[in-house]
Amino acid sequence: MKKHPLSRRIGAVLCAPLLVAAAATAQPLWPEPRPEPRPEQALRAGPRSVPNFEAPSATHCARPVSTREVPGFADPDPQGRAGVPDALAKAAPEARGTEDRMRREAPPSAVASPAPRAPAAPGIAARESFAPHDPAPAQPQWAAPPTVTAGVVDDNADFSAYLAFRERTRVEHRPRDVRRRHLLEVKDRRGRPVGDAEVAVQGSSGYAMWARTDAGGRAWLHPDAFDPLRSPQYEVVVRKDGAQSSARLARGQKSAVEVVLDAAAPAPRARLDLVFLIDATGSMADEIDKLKATLRTITAEVAALPSRPDICLGLVAYRDRGDAFVLRSHDFTNDVGAFLQQALYPLQAAGGGDYPEAMNEALHDTVHQLSWRGDGATRLVILLADAPPHLDYGAPHYDEDMLAALGKGIKVFGVGASGLDRQGEFIQRQIAQYTGGKFVFLTYADAHRPGSGPGRETVHDVKNYSVDTLDRLVVRLITEELAKAGR
Repeated sequence: MKKHPLSRRIGAVLCAPLLVAAAATAQPLWPEPRPEPRPEQALRAGPRSVPNFEAPSATHCARPVSTREVPGFADPDPQGRAGVPDALAKAAPEARGTEDRMRREAPPSAVASPAPRAPAAPGIAARESFAPHDPAPAQPQWAAPPTVTAGVVDDNADFSAYLAFRERTRVEHRPRDVRRRHLLEVKDRRGRPVGDAEVAVQGSSGYAMWARTDAGGRAWLHPDAFDPLRSPQYEVVVRKDGAQSSARLARGQKSAVEVVLDAAAPAPRARLDLVFLIDATGSMADEIDKLKATLRTITAEVAALPSRPDICLGLVAYRDRGDAFVLRSHDFTNDVGAFLQQALYPLQAAGGGDYPEAMNEALHDTVHQLSWRGDGATRLVILLADAPPHLDYGAPHYDEDMLAALGKGIKVFGVGASGLDRQGEFIQRQIAQYTGGKFVFLTYADAHRPGSGPGRETVHDVKNYSVDTLDRLVVRLITEELAKAGR
């Protein structure tokens, strides 16, 4: 008996999705991320289900120091922000009144010969210069800063403690659900870790996310952070050097997944892209001075590691609206001397006023505007701040950019300076945990008196932490990241 033509057409329609699913299973499709839109496009784009970003692709950082500045806006109320001492506004309740935090310094001079450039974020104009903007003496003259000690916790290593911290900390933040997570490990056929492999996670709901493995071939995946529909299963696709492999994740099953990829062995010499993302408002003078005094030593110790890392340095300093600048960004360079003289040494702590600062804008610029290298680089950000971001300014939003940071393989290590409140701690730890970084915090002999000098005490909600001087701790964190590749 012959089937009616209409029946055959209906059967073909019903079978088509099954055929597509079978083809996808045989050769998973790579869900390409969308490039970061121009501001006028962003206004029309509407809600986004995935972070927009372009994959890191720079091939080198052998370039002169360049400066791009987003100027602050005129303050309509000169008795408002400017009338509130920044150090008083930022001091945590238990630390307010500390004399050594109550100083403000003159703002740096304006950028020389600015040239127009596309804005870093919607509605904010930027300007760029390739000339030194604040001439500094060959040998900067400042008093040696006192020893600064710090502790560190790894919220991914003690994840249950981190979830308990989130549960008991009721502060305003951008929510992302990380309670469900999976550890992805990518190895070659000899069992060696495959670092900087691209990862795409596609849910049956259509929502997707991206990540890159660290030097140890690992990445933490949090499906519920990007998929509000809670897909029952996900396709995990991994690729590098033209090779591609995949695995499936089903809700309620594997907590870890391993993917084997035919990838070339890593280069013997590591590539390190290191950015200092710094709150440069008035209360941060001590921390900035410490970084000025120790960064040359830090870079020298890192350069002397067994893998002889090829180091690129970048700096993004930020203040707030109404200050001399919202952010001042220096793209990557491998000229350490020029970086110190033209980017770091001229930086002064000034401005501020209210407690939150323009961290959202600065993180967005760091993730999307700097020339991050591709092809196996280790990408790290040291976020040094004593205040949370403004959550009342609108886009950009730090949670969207932390998702994009993971997609570009950028780990953020939050460093909580003195005066960082509970909200600031929550957000720094949120960014660090999601991107695979750690939370660092300054410690003192008396936690409630930052002027008491170095010690082991902290006001932060942490336990089981180790303490060292801040400069040695930074070197240790970088060393541990590079060592994950077995170099």
